[in-house]
Amino acid sequence: MSLNWNKTVRQTHRWLAVLFTVTVVVTAVALAQENAAAWVSYLPLLPLTLLFLSGVNLYVLPYAARRRGVRRPADQR
Repeated sequence: MSLNWNKTVRQTHRWLAVLFTVTVVVTAVALAQENAAAWVSYLPLLPLTLLFLSGVNLYVLPYAARRRGVRRPADQR
Protein backbone atom coordinates (compact mmCIF):
# COMPACT_ATOMS: atom_id res chain seq x y z
CA MET A 1 0.00 0.00 0.00
CA SER A 2 1.49 3.27 -1.12
CA LEU A 3 1.18 6.37 1.05
CA ASN A 4 0.54 9.55 -0.89
CA TRP A 5 2.38 12.23 1.12
CA ASN A 6 0.97 15.10 -0.92
CA LYS A 7 -2.60 14.07 -0.15
CA THR A 8 -1.76 13.49 3.52
CA VAL A 9 -0.15 16.93 3.88
CA ARG A 10 -3.12 18.61 2.18
CA GLN A 11 -5.62 16.85 4.45
CA THR A 12 -3.54 17.68 7.54
CA HIS A 13 -3.34 21.32 6.42
CA ARG A 14 -7.15 21.46 6.13
CA TRP A 15 -7.67 20.02 9.60
CA LEU A 16 -5.08 22.38 11.05
CA ALA A 17 -7.04 25.28 9.57
CA VAL A 18 -10.17 24.04 11.35
CA LEU A 19 -8.24 23.59 14.61
CA PHE A 20 -6.74 27.07 14.30
CA THR A 21 -10.17 28.61 13.74
CA VAL A 22 -11.58 26.82 16.78
CA THR A 23 -8.69 27.94 19.00
CA VAL A 24 -9.11 31.56 17.85
CA VAL A 25 -12.83 31.47 18.71
CA VAL A 26 -12.16 29.83 22.09
CA THR A 27 -9.45 32.38 22.83
CA ALA A 28 -11.72 35.29 21.93
CA VAL A 29 -14.46 33.97 24.21
CA ALA A 30 -11.99 33.31 27.03
CA LEU A 31 -10.43 36.76 26.78
CA ALA A 32 -13.85 38.38 26.83
CA GLN A 33 -14.28 37.11 30.39
CA GLU A 34 -13.58 39.56 33.17
CA ASN A 35 -10.69 37.69 34.81
CA ALA A 36 -9.04 35.99 31.80
CA ALA A 37 -5.59 34.49 32.09
CA ALA A 38 -3.02 36.08 29.79
CA TRP A 39 -1.61 32.70 28.63
CA VAL A 40 -4.88 31.92 26.86
CA SER A 41 -3.94 34.39 24.13
CA TYR A 42 -1.04 32.10 23.17
CA LEU A 43 -3.22 29.04 22.47
CA PRO A 44 -3.64 29.65 18.71
CA LEU A 45 0.13 29.88 18.16
CA LEU A 46 0.77 26.11 18.02
CA PRO A 47 -1.83 25.35 15.32
CA LEU A 48 -0.78 28.54 13.50
CA THR A 49 2.85 27.40 13.45
CA LEU A 50 1.91 23.94 12.16
CA LEU A 51 -0.40 25.54 9.60
CA PHE A 52 2.43 27.77 8.42
CA LEU A 53 4.85 24.85 8.07
CA SER A 54 2.41 22.69 6.15
CA GLY A 55 1.47 25.69 3.98
CA VAL A 56 5.09 26.38 3.12
CA ASN A 57 5.49 22.71 2.23
CA LEU A 58 2.45 22.85 -0.06
CA TYR A 59 3.74 26.05 -1.64
CA VAL A 60 7.17 24.58 -2.38
CA LEU A 61 5.96 21.19 -3.71
CA PRO A 62 5.34 22.28 -7.34
CA TYR A 63 8.70 24.05 -7.54
CA ALA A 64 10.54 21.06 -6.07
CA ALA A 65 8.81 18.69 -8.49
CA ARG A 66 9.67 20.93 -11.43
CA ARG A 67 13.28 21.07 -10.29
CA ARG A 68 13.43 17.27 -10.11
CA GLY A 69 11.91 17.06 -13.59
CA VAL A 70 8.68 15.35 -12.50
CA ARG A 71 5.74 16.26 -14.71
CA ARG A 72 2.12 15.57 -13.83
CA PRO A 73 -0.29 14.45 -16.53
CA ALA A 74 -2.51 17.23 -17.92
CA ASP A 75 -5.68 15.71 -16.43
CA GLN A 76 -4.28 16.01 -12.86
CA ARG A 77 -3.40 19.71 -12.98
